[in-house]
Amino acid sequence: MLKKWFEIPLWKRVVGALILGGITGYIWGPGAESIKIIGDIFIDFIKMLIVPLIFFSVVSGVASIGNVGRLGSVGWRAILLFVITGQVAVWLGLALGTWFEPGIGVDTSGLEMGDIPDPAQPTWQEMIRSMIPVSPVDVMAKVQVLPLIVFSLLVGIGILLARGDVEDDDEAETDSGVRGAAMIAKAFDGGALIFQKITILVMELTPFGVFALIAWVVGTLGLDAVYALAKLVGMNYLGCLLIIGVMYVGILAFLARVSIIGFFRGMIDAIAVAYSTASSSATLPVTLRCTQRNLGISKPTSSFVVSLGSTINMDGTAMYLGLATLFGAQMFGVDLSMTDYVTIAILATVGSIGAAGIPGAGLVMMGAVFAAVGVPLEAIAFIAGVDRIMDMMRTATNVTGDATVTVTTASMLGEIDREELRSADDI
Repeated sequence: MLKKWFEIPLWKRVVGALILGGITGYIWGPGAESIKIIGDIFIDFIKMLIVPLIFFSVVSGVASIGNVGRLGSVGWRAILLFVITGQVAVWLGLALGTWFEPGIGVDTSGLEMGDIPDPAQPTWQEMIRSMIPVSPVDVMAKVQVLPLIVFSLLVGIGILLARGDVEDDDEAETDSGVRGAAMIAKAFDGGALIFQKITILVMELTPFGVFALIAWVVGTLGLDAVYALAKLVGMNYLGCLLIIGVMYVGILAFLARVSIIGFFRGMIDAIAVAYSTASSSATLPVTLRCTQRNLGISKPTSSFVVSLGSTINMDGTAMYLGLATLFGAQMFGVDLSMTDYVTIAILATVGSIGAAGIPGAGLVMMGAVFAAVGVPLEAIAFIAGVDRIMDMMRTATNVTGDATVTVTTASMLGEIDREELRSADDI
C-alpha cells in the first residue's frame, strides 16, 4: 500500500489532498481546526530549511561560476542579463499583485493566529545597514534573510578568488589554505545537494500539510479562499506568459536578432520537459542539447551560460515570489511600504539563487520573503496546495529564460550558427 502511494506523482497527491481537504473543510466547518496541527508541523519543517538551503545553495551557486576569470566576456554579459530580467520579472509580479489584488476579499478575521506585528518601516539608510551581516551567527539564528544572502554571496566570492589564486599561481598548489578553499567549495556543493535532498523529503509531507491546512482554511473562511487561489493561479500564468511573450521575445528580436519561431521550435523539447517535471535541474541535459543542436550555440558558451542560468536564473520564481507576497499581505491586511517592495524585489531576485531547481523549493524561499516583510507564514497554507500547478509554468519560464540569455550572449560574441538556428524553423 505504501509503495503504491509513492508511485503516484507528488503533484497528483498534492492536488488530490487539496480537493479532499477542501471538501472536508466545507463539510466539517470550524471543527476542522482540530487537525491544523498537521499543517503547522509542515510549516515548521519549511521554516527549518530556510537558512541552510539559502546559505549552501547561494554559496554553491556563486562558486559554480568557476573562477573570477570566467566572469569575462561571457560571464558579465550573462549575469547582467540574468539580473535585469530577474528585476523586471519580480516587479511584474508586484505590479500584477497590486493591480488585480488576488488576496483581497478573503475575511481572515476568523483565523486564530495571534497578533500580527506591524512591519518595520526603516529609512533607506537603515535598510542598507541592515543588509550588513555584523554577526552571521545571529543573522542565521534570527532568520534575517537579506544579510544572510549578502554573507552567502561574500563567501561564494571568496571561494572564487581563492580558486583564481590556484589557477593563476602554480606555486599556490602547495599552499594548504588555497587548496583548502577548493575543498570548501566542494563541501558547499555537497551541502547544497544534501539540503536539496532534505527539501525533497519535506515535500513528501506536502499532501498531509495541504489537506490539514486547506480543511482548516475552507472550514473557517468558506469558499472565498478557493476563489482567491484561482485568481492567484491565473495571475501566475499571466505573469509567466508576459515574461516569455514580451520580455524574452523582445530580447531575442532586438538584442539577439534571431528567428523567434526557430528559437521556440528549437527549445520545445526542453520547455515541455520543464513543464512536466517542474525541475530546471532535471531539464538541464535537454536544455543543453537543444541550445547546442537546434539553436547553433557553441558548446563552451552554452555549457557555461545554461549551467549558470539553471542555478541563478529564476525569472518565473522571482515573479511568483513578488506576486505571492502581495497575495499573503492582502489576505492578512499587512500594509507594505515602498521600502518593503524594494526588499521583496531584492530578496526575490537574489534569493531565487537559493531556490534550488527542484519541485517545491519555491515554498522555502516564499517563507523567507514572507518573514522579511512581516507576512504571516500561515499564508503558505493557501498557496501550497496549488504551488505545483504554478511551479510547472514557472519552471518552463525559467528554462526559456536560460536559453534566451544563452542565445543573446552567444549572439553578442558572434558564437552562434544562425543558419542552424534558422533551420529550426523546419523542425
